Amino acid sequence: MVDLKQLYRELVSLEIELWNGIEGRLRAEFDLPLTSFEVLHLLLRRPGPRIQDIAEEFSITVGGTSKVVDRLEAAGLCERRANPNDRRSSVVELTAEGRKLVNGALKVFEDELELRIGSVISEQAVREVTVVLGTLRAAGRALDAERKAAGQTPVPGMRAPKPSGRPAS
Repeated sequence: MVDLKQLYRELVSLEIELWNGIEGRLRAEFDLPLTSFEVLHLLLRRPGPRIQDIAEEFSITVGGTSKVVDRLEAAGLCERRANPNDRRSSVVELTAEGRKLVNGALKVFEDELELRIGSVISEQAVREVTVVLGTLRAAGRALDAERKAAGQTPVPGMRAPKPSGRPAS
């Protein structure tokens, strides 16, 4: 019989170890928490998201997202601007300093991923694991939506999951 508890422990432990290893380098080389890097990296990839968009991307609360953006804005790495499509919200954009920082940190991030994953398993295995994890995540989201639609007690992950090992920097 397959030991799903062992798979769970391996997945959670891997996530924590990856997070801590990558964050350690980002903090040492850029004084940048991984949470902040993730938001800056999103702003680089997808310019002009709203706080709500960022929260949805990372499955975190709008309040938590706003606090991260507040810290990044205070550090001069991003700024809020009026949303041209909706006066009730603002969009978040990188500043020149934020763009420079995230571009440097991105190299360290990619190097760590290569060391911790790419150098360990084949490209084919990376593709296969990525598909499997995407399938598991989609199935979990569908299950949560079904439970919510059925009026069942929401599971904690339906509101605002906070993955283990990720500090709210």
